[in-house]
Amino acid sequence: MQRVATGHYEITSTAGESVRSFVPDPLPPNPSLDMGGLGQALKDRALLACGRLDGVAALLPDPDLFLYAYVRREALLSSQIEGTQSSLSDLLLFELEEAPGIPIDDVGEVSSYVAALEHGLARMASGFPLSCRLLREIHAVLLARGRGADRMPGQFRRSQNWIGGTRPGNARFVPPPPGLVEGCMAELERFIHADDDLPVLVKAALAHVQFETIHPFLDGNGRLGRLLIVLMLVDGGIPRQPLLYLSLFFKQHRSRYYELLDEVRQQGDWEAWIAFFLEGVESTAAAAVDSAHRLLDLFRSDEMKLTGLGRSGTSLRQVYAALRQRPLVGIPQLAARAQVSFPTAAKAIERLVALGIAREVTGGRRNRVFAYDAYLAILSEGAEPL
Repeated sequence: MQRVATGHYEITSTAGESVRSFVPDPLPPNPSLDMGGLGQALKDRALLACGRLDGVAALLPDPDLFLYAYVRREALLSSQIEGTQSSLSDLLLFELEEAPGIPIDDVGEVSSYVAALEHGLARMASGFPLSCRLLREIHAVLLARGRGADRMPGQFRRSQNWIGGTRPGNARFVPPPPGLVEGCMAELERFIHADDDLPVLVKAALAHVQFETIHPFLDGNGRLGRLLIVLMLVDGGIPRQPLLYLSLFFKQHRSRYYELLDEVRQQGDWEAWIAFFLEGVESTAAAAVDSAHRLLDLFRSDEMKLTGLGRSGTSLRQVYAALRQRPLVGIPQLAARAQVSFPTAAKAIERLVALGIAREVTGGRRNRVFAYDAYLAILSEGAEPL
């Protein structure tokens, strides 16, 4: 198949210099995708991995526990790609009001990502369609605080942006002129809701590239572009729970990721990009399945340590269950979640420390915070700052 560029250039003037802005053609691709060339085995493996993720999530004692942790892990990884230096522990401490001293700028961005994702998922669960309006809402939450808060949150850009370089004239890539952004996004929305034969995974792969190419906002495009994948997969029921996040795969293969985006734009090589995307889905889902199994093993092992403790065992297991729900937590939160008194929670968490399950991390006498280290270690793999 002869490859062709997937858009055209518009010559505009920005800041006194002539600039070539790339305007993508509407989706679906023309000529049509060579779906046979993608390899049925690859598509099947990606779907099978998603099915396994659904299955193992159902085995967890509390699926919402896994979702809580994975949403935060994704927020961390997606924000790291943009240059933040927070850790998962930073984010969880930041969410505890009585744990001051956490670096505000970076972790605030990560926390805003969590809020943006949860806003989008909640709106879709209520029946609101995945649309330009919803993306603008999510963007407003994403940039509500921290860096980018003055970059038109919730509004499509009205000036030229660029990627790489110090100005549009020497940039690596220049997205469409601002006057064409709304039209490009309307076309993307039509594609997302079009009744066609494209598999959900393939459609999400195409839409992600298109969004990144349009770059419709002044800031936050990378994070929102990765969120779009999550929202499209949730909308398509793959997997049934929002547990599949590709940011770690993109982080690990950043150079290849950007190369393939350029190859789509310049050469029309959608198939290479989709193959990469499906490999990412398979790899990411398999890793999430592995993490879930390891968490199950950890929970079983630690629960065995709580047997044979007499009357105190009941409250101890309640506090342990609360620690599983929030693996970095203070005693007041433990008491509230376990529905026990503060003294009972304090005594139980000290017992969990003695058993090697929990660890006190603040070193103070007041406002102490406890960590479920083994749980956090599993979740934090690959999520170290770049």
